Amino acid sequence: PVLAVGRAQELIIVIEEKMRKGIIKEVPVYIDGMISEATAIHTTHPEYLSKELRQMIFHQGHSPFLAEYFVQVESNSARSEITEGEPCIIMATSGMMTGGPSVEYFRLLAEDPRNTLIFVSYQVEGTLGRRIQKGFRDIQLRNNRGQLEPVHSKMNVITNEGFSGHSSRHQIMNFLSQLEPRPERIIVGHGEESKCTALAGSIYKKYHIETRAPYNLETIRFK
Repeated sequence: PVLAVGRAQELIIVIEEKMRKGIIKEVPVYIDGMISEATAIHTTHPEYLSKELRQMIFHQGHSPFLAEYFVQVESNSARSEITEGEPCIIMATSGMMTGGPSVEYFRLLAEDPRNTLIFVSYQVEGTLGRRIQKGFRDIQLRNNRGQLEPVHSKMNVITNEGFSGHSSRHQIMNFLSQLEPRPERIIVGHGEESKCTALAGSIYKKYHIETRAPYNLETIRFK
């Protein structure tokens, strides 16, 4: 499972480099879901990419996004053929397994212990991805008729923390220390409730700035 925008393209670059240099074995990398639409933007506008990628694309004529390893999945019926075929890598949305092809691939691959599921993005509490990440093996998934079916996962599950797109607690605190002028109020959001509350408390304690971690649906009035 992978996030379609940003994270998927980062993975494509990493996988392409490792295969090109012989660090990992060359196998088909199947792309499914909304990843291709986002990748097309990166391919069409290389001038906005990093200096290293621009150099590779403009001066060496090589784009990692167009490498032969990557295969776009064109139909739902192809998924069964892919999972029953040769060893491969599958990149599919949604990244938290709340729906989309990643859930379908999980259904097809879960019961074979030779398969591995790698999380490369944060899994929000309450999502299927978070349950699998926590070690749940018996999962209920809805079939095409809307009925719940049990799936017993025997897959190896790995979480790779190295692809986080968010700043760490230390980086946020360091950023705040350099703000001039210092803000009068800080509102902490976009995170789990306990983590937001803890960060808000730390900011107030260290910088003596009014800091809030609002609850869902809470209204805050700005003067």
